[in-house]
Amino acid sequence: MQFEHIPHPAPTSDTDREAILANPGFGTHFTDHMVTIEYTEGQGWHDAKVEPRAPIMLDPAAAVLHYAQEIFEGLKAYRHEDGTIALFRPEENARRLNASADRLAMPHVPEELFVEAIRQLIAVDGKWVPGAEGSSLYLRPFMIATEAFLGVRPAKRYKFMVIAGPAGNYFKSGAPAVSIWISSYTRAAPGGTGAAKCGGNYAASLVPTREAFARGHDQVLFLDAVEHKWVEELGGMNLFFVFDDGRVITPPLTGTILPGITRASLIQLLREEGLNVSEEPYSIDQWRADAQCGHLLETMACGTAAVVTPVGKVAGEDGEFTIGSGGPGQLTSKIREKLVGIQRGTIADTHGWVMPIG
Repeated sequence: MQFEHIPHPAPTSDTDREAILANPGFGTHFTDHMVTIEYTEGQGWHDAKVEPRAPIMLDPAAAVLHYAQEIFEGLKAYRHEDGTIALFRPEENARRLNASADRLAMPHVPEELFVEAIRQLIAVDGKWVPGAEGSSLYLRPFMIATEAFLGVRPAKRYKFMVIAGPAGNYFKSGAPAVSIWISSYTRAAPGGTGAAKCGGNYAASLVPTREAFARGHDQVLFLDAVEHKWVEELGGMNLFFVFDDGRVITPPLTGTILPGITRASLIQLLREEGLNVSEEPYSIDQWRADAQCGHLLETMACGTAAVVTPVGKVAGEDGEFTIGSGGPGQLTSKIREKLVGIQRGTIADTHGWVMPIG
């Protein structure tokens, strides 16, 4: 597919961009351009453009506004020491987007088109990829239903877009380990959309997340919807539990947990470290008991935005408990360094995960 390029009439100055890159935060600054591609039933994908980032023109009856047909992805571009830019496993993001599309009755975006859209955006906004350690360019591909109609059925028109912005540390507290709050709310139920990366799942997490923040915690923990005892995931991250006998467990993918790409990568890297990694249910009561007796050494949260982050404290209505010393554990630090090293090109990529794009 050919992309039409429309240059920005007044791009961000070098001085202003460098000031932003020096302290990018997360999700508050954006590059000058965006990618848009249209989909029409019977025609497929068409009208691919790289154009100035601007508000989207939508009819008030657009299906996304009424029936929430919307999905998205998140991945990062990294600047390597030699100045080149690379992505980490973007084809997995494309596959997960299409899995989400299946659940929400939306069209697939061909994997090649997904990656090419990102490549096209970075080709014009590559200066926005930070070089500082701990920083990257966060990419947000997403799809919305744009057909104007009122009626409960899948739409016939869609728009796929990619926007991007420089990103620093995901957690604002800057603490060496995060604190999480056990929510009484449910994020996802069996048979629902828990495994899809759609806006509705995150909308359901906003009240419990606000509650966690108000209590001084960094993230919210969701338990299962049926028994409300099994650990599932945080508001936007998967969890791993490290024990003193060399075992590591992570909650299984049962359709209520997002299949994280960082999660899948960590399972492989941890096994290469000689650890026995299994996907099995883990209850909140067992988590508390294992932490208190010292059998549990570390808990790590992982995701594209947070990378690998140690969990130091867990709190709920019936009290709180600390994991290990309450700070980063040895394995969490080691596996984070290895993953980040692969992403940034300082450690050899033996898995074919890194995709150079510029």
